[in-house]
Amino acid sequence: MNSSIKGIATATLALLLNYSANPAFALPQKTNHPVTVAKSQPLTDTLIVPGERVGPITRTTTKQDLVKLFGASHLVDKTISGPEGMGSFAATQVNLNQGRSLLVVWSDNTRTKPLDVRNLDSAWKTREGIGVGTPLSELRQKLGNFKLYGLAWDYGGTILLDSSKLSRYQGKLIFRVDAAPNAYEKFPNDYQSVSGDSTFSSTNPHWKSLGIKLAEIIVVLNPSE
Repeated sequence: MNSSIKGIATATLALLLNYSANPAFALPQKTNHPVTVAKSQPLTDTLIVPGERVGPITRTTTKQDLVKLFGASHLVDKTISGPEGMGSFAATQVNLNQGRSLLVVWSDNTRTKPLDVRNLDSAWKTREGIGVGTPLSELRQKLGNFKLYGLAWDYGGTILLDSSKLSRYQGKLIFRVDAAPNAYEKFPNDYQSVSGDSTFSSTNPHWKSLGIKLAEIIVVLNPSE
């Protein structure tokens, strides 16, 4: 694997390696006592603060806090796998309307400490106005010229923030872009030219025809030591 993977490993791969030593299969947990469900309040804060919070979800938010914030009917516990099959993670899907849904990934089955928040819908934005769906042209305006991994593998399209104007978010925020759904069929030569385990400049002309947009944001709240 390319040595520059260390730029991402700080925020993601290290978490996976640390957690996979004690893999857990997080099933919906049974409780022996009734859970008081508070009436959730309308969500108006959709700001992403890298390393700190995603709206009201912070480094200390627990599953029970999510129940109070959003209501139990909007939550679904699940288990997700890490990249390249490394580790299993307890997670809670928060289903909200108006593009505000997200997934909280936990440090263990107690669901009391969030590792990160991901699968963020389009309503969530950083202070710079970056969110899922932001096109490559706008990303270049806000991040400057940057490097990113090639498409079509587990870390495909991941932006190397340490090569951008937002290097202060390194280890706190992960951006991953992807091509339009039909890009491979329409522009196979361009697609293959920027695919695989290599880094490419955001100014590479092969990106232009592929309809590149921000496809995923991961906000790291409690990184592995």
